[in-house]
Formats: sequence, structure tokens, C-alpha cells
Amino acid sequence: MIHVSISEEIAKACPELHIAVVQCDVVNTASDEQLWKEITEVETLVRCSCKLEEINKFPPIRATRQAYKRLGKDPNRYRPSAEALRRRILRELPLYKIDTLVDIINLLSIRSGYSIGGFDAGKIDGNLVLGVGQEGELYHGIGRGELNIAGLPVYRDNQGGVGTPTSDEERTKIDIHTGKLLMIINGYSGENGLREAVSYGVDLLSRYVSATNFEIEEITPESRVKILL
Repeated sequence: MIHVSISEEIAKACPELHIAVVQCDVVNTASDEQLWKEITEVETLVRCSCKLEEINKFPPIRATRQAYKRLGKDPNRYRPSAEALRRRILRELPLYKIDTLVDIINLLSIRSGYSIGGFDAGKIDGNLVLGVGQEGELYHGIGRGELNIAGLPVYRDNQGGVGTPTSDEERTKIDIHTGKLLMIINGYSGENGLREAVSYGVDLLSRYVSATNFEIEEITPESRVKILL
């Protein structure tokens, strides 16, 4: 399993942080009609239960925004992905259709409020450390071009940044050929709700991409615990 650790800089700024790391084998597909029915149901739930001005008050989103502020980043200019997805729904904009694996991660993020990193584990070089982006650090956000990650929480492997709560990096992105997934659920709001999100994510992965061989850990600045579901 790819080892994920938290830097001292992040630990000091975000002491409540709980991370769930999920690694598994998958069989990705271009699209899944039943999954999109489930996504549509969650879209309807979000529209009925939330207003646009209330999105940033949802605890997982609020906590991620607060982490940005502590690290020196404006969350209104660089929105966490869970917030951006919910805003699309409430602004009546269509959600992106990428592939089944990415669509699952987006659904989990919308429903849970957690910003989630989804990576092709085979493209990651070594282990990952969660640190803080630096000025001038080269990073190509998926579909965004060069992204200024200074002040953002960023996972780095031996080659550089691979993921932030705003956007993951092109180099390690999921594609139709991805056979091993690394998914990181970022719980800046703490432990409450994290394992429920993991359970829902495992269920989606099992139903829609035939996921097997799960390895799951919960990581905090002080501890690392294997999760058995």
C-alpha cells in the first residue's frame, strides 16, 4: 500500500485533520447508466436541502475552507472541489461526465462534503506526504492548466505535487485504463462522518467498478489505524 503521511506544517495548522486512504483494484468503464441515476437522485437531494449561500456552512466544506485560510489561501478564489461541485448543482449547471471511477468520486464528494483525491496508483512515484504548496511550484490541475498551489494543502510523491482539495494533478489522474485506485478522503472537520463516507465509497466502488482487494487506513497527525469494514 502507498504510505501517506502528514507534515508537521499541516499538523500544526489543521490538528483536527483525519484522512481516510483507500486503495483497491478496479475495472473502470466509460460510463454507467445506473450510477448516473444515483447521481441524479443526490443532485435532487442537494437542491431540496441546501441553498447556494449555505454551501460553505456545511461542516466538511467549512472546515476545508478554514484550513485554506490558515495556510494563506483564499477559498473563494480556489474553492475546494466538494464546494465547487455543489455550487454547480445549485446553479443548474450539468455535472461533468468523465468515466465511471471519476464519477463515483464526484458523487461521494457531493454527498459527503469531503474534497477527495482520486489517483491512478500505478502513476504515483513512491509514497505521499501532505504538505503546503510553495510559490512557483509547478502544478498542472486537471482541466485547469498551471495552478497556483501556494498555500494549498498538497500531496507530493517523489516527483512533486499530485493532489490538492481544489484539483488533482494531470500526471497521476485516473483514466479508462486505471486498474488500481488510490482514493484519499480529506476530513478537515475531524473524525465525525469520515467512516460513513468510507463505507459509502466502498459500496459504490464495489457495485460500479468491481473493486476488490481493499486496503483502508485512517490517518491523523498522531496515529495510523487500519479500517476493517
